[in-house]
Amino acid sequence: MPTVQVSARIDAAIKKALDDYCRRHGVVMSHFIQEAILDRLEELEDIEELKKIRHEPTRPFSEVLAELDLDDKV
Repeated sequence: MPTVQVSARIDAAIKKALDDYCRRHGVVMSHFIQEAILDRLEELEDIEELKKIRHEPTRPFSEVLAELDLDDKV
């Protein structure tokens, strides 16, 4: 996959903590940052999905068990 450069200004203390972490754990900083961005994007997508389903109707667990014919087995 082709790569591009991204630039951002961050607090000096955060940069030091990132440098220290990457050095101690043998992690390439660009890989760490890329994974962090991907993780955050996935979290944001999950939040959007949760907002959509939050208003869906629900039903009692006992009803689901009865539908699955599991009410005396659980």
